[in-house]
This record gives sequence, C-alpha cells and structure tokens, in this order.
Amino acid sequence: MATDRLDEVLDAAYDCLRRYGVRRTTMDDIAASMGVSRSAVYQYVRNKDDAFRRLAGRLHEQALRRAGAAAEADAPAEVRLYGILAAKLDLVLRLSQDSPHAAELLDARARLFGTICTSFTTDLRDLLTALFAAEGTVEGVEPRQAADICVALVVGLESVPGARALLRPATTALAAGLLGTGRTAPPAPPTIEGTAR
Repeated sequence: MATDRLDEVLDAAYDCLRRYGVRRTTMDDIAASMGVSRSAVYQYVRNKDDAFRRLAGRLHEQALRRAGAAAEADAPAEVRLYGILAAKLDLVLRLSQDSPHAAELLDARARLFGTICTSFTTDLRDLLTALFAAEGTVEGVEPRQAADICVALVVGLESVPGARALLRPATTALAAGLLGTGRTAPPAPPTIEGTAR
C-alpha cells in the first residue's frame, strides 16, 4: 500500500515537473496534483528534491530493466543490441517529448540527478560490454570500446529528428561493423598533416 502511495506521489511530481519544472514546483503543487494535503505527501518523501530524485531513479530503473530484459532475451545479438539501445533512446525521447522540463531528469550535471544518470549510463555500458564479450567483436575492437561506440551513437541520435526510425538501421550497421569473430576492423583513416586549425 505504501508503495502505491509513493508511486502516486512520484506520478504527481512528474505531472508538476512537466508543467512547472523542478525549481518552480512546490510541495503544495505535488499535493494539489494528488488531491491531498501537503502533510500527506511528507509521509512518503522528505521534500520536493527527494521526490524528484526518486522519480528520476524510478524512470532510469524502468529503462534499465527493459535494457536488461533485452540483453537476456533468447534472440540474435543484433536484436538484443537494438533492445538495449532502444531502452535508452526511448527514455530520453519520452521525457523530451513530454515537456522541456521533463528533460531535466536526464541532466548528468544536475545536482539532483547527476549520480542517477551517470550510474544508468555505466550500467547500460556494462550490459553492452557483456553482450560484446559473449558474442565477440571484430579484431582490434575490445568489447568495452564497442559498448562506448554504441552509447555514443544513441547519445548522438537523441537530438536528431526521426531518431526512433534511425535506430534500427544504425543498430544493423553497428552489429555488422562490431560483432564477429575472425573479422578485422577496418584500418584507421590516414591522418592529414599540415591542415589549418
């Protein structure tokens, strides 16, 4: 029962976040959104910062569970790779599309959410590294490097129009370029000396 009420508090906090942002939201706003008194909200969270930290944690945990389920699925490596990357991209796009304020929950530099965002990215990178370690990578690319390339791709897609549609062909390209045994990574392009800076 207490978990249900906490979820209601976090849902109300999200509703307020979408409308007002973190700074402008008050505990009274959260209580009004729930239709309860402010003292009732204090039974479940210490203050609004605690409510928003818990909200960010819940959203990131849900996305990580989806990524973990994709990683453990009985499916080809490319399908699992897509599922892991889609979990991150969907979290970002959902929050960004709900409201410009909701994207505040994704700010790794933010005092309230920084450790949650950083931990999520680390856990996601670990899932990807494990996938590449189990499936093998092309010669010259370590599993951790392959994971970093994948994370960088998703971060790049986060601000591109049509990102969801681009994720599938991007994943196919990543799988073709990074997965495999006995294949060799393409040589590094030559450096151009004497270019103007």
